[in-house]
Amino acid sequence: MTTTAPSRLSALFASGENLLRLSLRLDAVVTTANGLAYLALAQPLERLLGLDAGVGLAIGAFLTAYGLAVAVVGRSTPVNRAAASAVAMGNTAWVVASLAALSTGALGLTTVGAVWALMQSVTVGGFAALQYLGLRRSR
Repeated sequence: MTTTAPSRLSALFASGENLLRLSLRLDAVVTTANGLAYLALAQPLERLLGLDAGVGLAIGAFLTAYGLAVAVVGRSTPVNRAAASAVAMGNTAWVVASLAALSTGALGLTTVGAVWALMQSVTVGGFAALQYLGLRRSR
């Protein structure tokens, strides 16, 4: 008997450990790729997003290092709950800081930059929510 996609999905969400591991691994891939993009494209992103290239490089370096650290957390067996909690809290802090920067105009972003920052906040908030849910279900 073959397992169907809906039953695989429900199995994924039923197991807190699986959900936590998947959310950490997806977070690591997306965050590291985003960080590398900021590093490689600092000048074009400055024009497109209105983000100073120096700030973009600093964000890129941070995101790359953070993404690699999240990858380490997501690969441990079992997932270290304290480390996973720290990742979820870090993601939550990123969302709060991003929304604060948007609301104050602190980064001087263009309209495209503001939309990009908002989309990143939603994505990172989604990762945090899945990580908190995985932590809660894996007690």
